[in-house]
Amino acid sequence: MEDKLSKPYNPAETEARIYKKWEDSGYFNPDVCIEKGVTGATAPTFSVVLPPPNVTGRLHLGHALEHSLQDTAVRFERMRGKRTVWIPGTDHAAIATQSRFEKELQKESGKSRHDFPRDEFFNMINEFGLKNQQDMLGQMRLLGSSLDWSREAFTLDKERSLAVRTAFKKMYDEGLIYRGFRVVNWDPKGQTTIADDEIVYEEREAKLYTFKYSKDFPISISTTRPETKVGDTAVAVNPKDARYQEYIGKTYEIKDFCGVSLNIKIVADDSVEPEFGTGALGVTPAHSQIDADMATRHDLPTVQVINEFAKMTVGDERILGKKTTEAREAIVTWLSEQGLLEKEEVIKQNVSTAERTGGIVEPLPKLQWFINVNKAIPSKNNKTLKELMRGPISSREVTILPDHFEKIYFNWIDNLRDWCISRQIIYGHQIPVWYRNDEIYCGIEAPEDPGFKQDPDTLDTWFSSGLWTFSTLGWPKKTIDLETYHPTTFMNPGYEILFFWVARMVMMSEYLLGVIPFKTVYLHGIVRDAKGKKFSKSAKNGIEPEEVIKQFGTDALRMSMIVGIGPGNDLSFDIQKVKAYSKFANKLWNITRFTLDNTKDLDLNKNNTLVSEDIAIWKNVEALIQKITTDMESYKFYLAAEDLYHYIWHEFADKIIEESKLLLQGVDIAISNSRKKLLRDILATSLKLLHPFMPFITEELWSILPRGQGESEILMIEKWPH
Repeated sequence: MEDKLSKPYNPAETEARIYKKWEDSGYFNPDVCIEKGVTGATAPTFSVVLPPPNVTGRLHLGHALEHSLQDTAVRFERMRGKRTVWIPGTDHAAIATQSRFEKELQKESGKSRHDFPRDEFFNMINEFGLKNQQDMLGQMRLLGSSLDWSREAFTLDKERSLAVRTAFKKMYDEGLIYRGFRVVNWDPKGQTTIADDEIVYEEREAKLYTFKYSKDFPISISTTRPETKVGDTAVAVNPKDARYQEYIGKTYEIKDFCGVSLNIKIVADDSVEPEFGTGALGVTPAHSQIDADMATRHDLPTVQVINEFAKMTVGDERILGKKTTEAREAIVTWLSEQGLLEKEEVIKQNVSTAERTGGIVEPLPKLQWFINVNKAIPSKNNKTLKELMRGPISSREVTILPDHFEKIYFNWIDNLRDWCISRQIIYGHQIPVWYRNDEIYCGIEAPEDPGFKQDPDTLDTWFSSGLWTFSTLGWPKKTIDLETYHPTTFMNPGYEILFFWVARMVMMSEYLLGVIPFKTVYLHGIVRDAKGKKFSKSAKNGIEPEEVIKQFGTDALRMSMIVGIGPGNDLSFDIQKVKAYSKFANKLWNITRFTLDNTKDLDLNKNNTLVSEDIAIWKNVEALIQKITTDMESYKFYLAAEDLYHYIWHEFADKIIEESKLLLQGVDIAISNSRKKLLRDILATSLKLLHPFMPFITEELWSILPRGQGESEILMIEKWPH
């Protein structure tokens, strides 16, 4: 014992051994805790499912933040005697994983998906993903995450696949899932549709062109995309705009617009802003979601002029088969030659790009699968999916921290369109629909008739991860886990996936189970570099959590991620902050050495009494316990960790221990024994309170600390201080 403490604390020699000790004990599993009497069989539950990281690569500092917060909550509640389960898992992340794999495949062999049969290519990607998965699971252990590995899940495994097919069929049977021809977001680079939420807007310079379709056309329009104007079927103006009243309802035939004939109807629509541009909007129903909505309102025809490869499908040799950027130049040249181009100006524009591939998104009309978010559902008292998402947040049945994200959540729901759930990729859950001539079969299992061919598209990844809180607990089977731990207690994702994931989990759980998926959503911020910039490969500012751990230890990294960072706030990562908490770990090590050196003769099972001065000090400790507990209960981990740091270093070490050096040398036995008991009790209490934040060093010191009757050998399951 003394030999170990005589050396400086070395996390590298401690952490792997400690984690193995925890894992071998089985106490990550609540069933084992109940079986061994650590937890009561009827104790309250605390359940968390890990936001599953994508199997595209390694964990980053954002994951380190997420694990630090969740493990803190889980360890706290486990020590309070709750039946605590934290379920680990990973996400197949269909588009991201296939995109990453295809890039590496192209680089290594020059081959693409088209060089392999579907099943073979799927298995190749899956092998790539599962290899990454194993690396990530090892990293989770490095972070000290007390996950119940016996319940590990993967969004593409057998159990989750059954859940996906079951959910799809139920929604299909009730008319919530339909196949329709609508304008979708098409990624020409990834050759697939993407959801509205998967668009990244990049501010770029663009040219705004103002022109007329022909010399005798009465209205000028402005656009940054002249190439789409060969697909225009109307010009929309505001019904109150006096400039255009006489033209509303008229149709103009344009015989030659750069080799394409057009029929343009003038329509009045309240959505047009008279102050913007010329106050007139060229309507291209096939290549704009807004224009498609307008075309529906005014019964306008839809003419597609751009294909899936972002090339023109109409016109003569000037534009036919050309990329959209080339066609744009040709049309602008033609407009200028014809004297139709009135103005050309440089503006700033938000360009829609695909999150995973970086490709410029092209709105295209396509036959796809959708979830209807506005349909009244008979089985849900005619509520819509939008209403099911809104209800639990409005009633505060689900609490979002910080609460200002509620307004953002509701705003997103108000503007939500039907969700396009089909993707034109190979990796993922293949849509459980089969076709034979004009017959359509939707089922949990494939039809027995081999004449049916399955839909080749796969489901949006967020469909499967939307089932996460209950599919991980066994749904659609009626399992004991589902009955015991759902709704889950706590969910801790980044605020950037509030819409992608949180809202969809609420939707799926409310629809499929009729209950909320979780009680509290604690949204954490984004981890940025010391200058506040996002970590990225292009910026070359990435930092591996593993490298930080090797240098300073996991506990120091975890504390640096938690102290002073409230929910919803971004974190500027500073290695100096990690270094400071590694010094704090050493301080705790030295405090323990001093305490044990000076309390060797203390009988822990004897009823030692405190003198009045020490009673006053202990009352301060009790007040600290109460404050830490209250803050932890309300998920104010950032306050609790900071208070503990300041108490242990500045109160316990700087004041109480320094004062004790004189008292312990005195001749008064009562004062000396009182102080010994006080020191030992403050140390033990400090280790317990600090354990959720710094689990490795506290567990190691607890193993060295002489324990009294009833105290556990493993700190992780020791009772929380009262």
